[in-house]
Amino acid sequence: MPTKPDYHTHEEFQNRTRKLAEIRELGVEPYPHKYNPTHDAKALHAQYGTAAIGHSEDAAAGTTPQACIAGRLMLFRSMGKNAFAHIQDHTDRIQIMFNRDLTEVEGYTPSEKDGEPLTPLKFIEKKIDLGDIIGVEGFLFHTNKGELTLFAKKLTLLCKTLLPLADKHAGLADKELRYRKRWLDLITNNDVQHVFRTRSRILHTIRDYYAAAGFIEVETPILQSIYGGAEARPFETKLNALDQEMFLRISLEIPLKKLIVGGMNRIFEMGRVFRNEGIDRNHNPEFTLLESYAAYWDYNDTMSFVENLFEKLALELYGTTEVVARHPETGDPTSISLKAPWIRISMKDSLKKYAEIDVDTLSDKQIRDMLLASGHCDPKKLSGMSRGLLVAALFAVKVEHHLIQPHHIIDHPIETTPLCKPHRDPAKRAEGLVERFESFILGQEICNSYSELNDPEIQRTLLEAQADRRDAGDEEASPLDEEFIEAICQGMPPTGGLGIGIDRLVMIMTNMHSIRDVLYFPWMKIKDEKEEKE
Repeated sequence: MPTKPDYHTHEEFQNRTRKLAEIRELGVEPYPHKYNPTHDAKALHAQYGTAAIGHSEDAAAGTTPQACIAGRLMLFRSMGKNAFAHIQDHTDRIQIMFNRDLTEVEGYTPSEKDGEPLTPLKFIEKKIDLGDIIGVEGFLFHTNKGELTLFAKKLTLLCKTLLPLADKHAGLADKELRYRKRWLDLITNNDVQHVFRTRSRILHTIRDYYAAAGFIEVETPILQSIYGGAEARPFETKLNALDQEMFLRISLEIPLKKLIVGGMNRIFEMGRVFRNEGIDRNHNPEFTLLESYAAYWDYNDTMSFVENLFEKLALELYGTTEVVARHPETGDPTSISLKAPWIRISMKDSLKKYAEIDVDTLSDKQIRDMLLASGHCDPKKLSGMSRGLLVAALFAVKVEHHLIQPHHIIDHPIETTPLCKPHRDPAKRAEGLVERFESFILGQEICNSYSELNDPEIQRTLLEAQADRRDAGDEEASPLDEEFIEAICQGMPPTGGLGIGIDRLVMIMTNMHSIRDVLYFPWMKIKDEKEEKE
């Protein structure tokens, strides 16, 4: 038999368990199946917060507006024949007043207990605890101080809790605890609830924007026999029914392009992808990715599409294209303008502008030396990097942190991706550049886009080179996907592709510093029993 967790020995758990048994003995159902609140707290404050609705005597007589609300008990104080409480629902808090003579408890008939009359108000005081979920029916009024209050005519216990809420100032001061026990964080911190409600609004707005542009939403497999579409280590698993090695997808790209080949000209998918990589304020092993593909577009069309999407999101959320976010280095509030058009600059020119480096005048060895001196690059990886990858690495070290306002960094080295169309400009093509852009805000990549490669011969050559890197020990390179090449051989139209990291987008739109603040359940290291006790 598994052992019970430590909280079973806590005094508070034992007290509440005892109360639960007593509640049942008194004929009250502590976990009813259903309840029908007619209002929420926010709506009541909006409708009646300043309205002339009467005082407690009017509410006691039942002549003021009636309401029924459900939520969690967050505060309780007894004051003789009355008791005041705050309950919190999913929108706000509201004050409740219980009365010795006029408040009833659903299912409870007053009786003598140990020689003392257990009135409904006494029942509430002795059997209901902070954190319990209750329903209250009654009539609204304003106290002498003007606070909107519900005069409780009936209380219904909806859920008896066996553990107390964490102390807001002590128990939830530790951010790690808030991430591990997000439910407590949501109960205690209204700002956290707001972030996740904003996240939901962002997802709805994105879907509406894509639908208005003629895209349809699709779903593709999470389990894949061959992974690809990005440079990342996959998570491995096994399909027991077929005795087959499988991988969690690292990208949405390959199956979506197969649908473009099939004639679905404008498609998008928002879903979880999984990369077995580091964890920091910008990275989580599983995250939400948006990818879309539009036949007959190129990367210029996609750039405009991205700018307009961000404009729409800002206007929908805040009524302005100016949003305030934390500067990634100083932490200071920084105004970000999401109004189109954004700055467009090539990777090479961004190195000249922000780092005063002209890579065309440097040898591969000089670039490697600069990267080694930065302390941000693995010497083992640098030794095998081609020139294009060295330039991209130098950009990451020397330029990215300067890109606070929105930038499109265009025209990347061909080695950075095997899935992008070579540049249409003959001179840039000769330099080994492709029609790719990455968008940056607050010094971090927010999206990635290509004029998608649809030449099957070039596609095979590039994917074979990537597979060779994998065979040589590069764990982030993908294996050769013959089925994908077959699909490209059957014809994919010119296509503009786009990938946006939804979690990073939400970070910007909600002024959050860490990706953990916008994920309901960010990945945390499992603690063993010894660590828990310490």
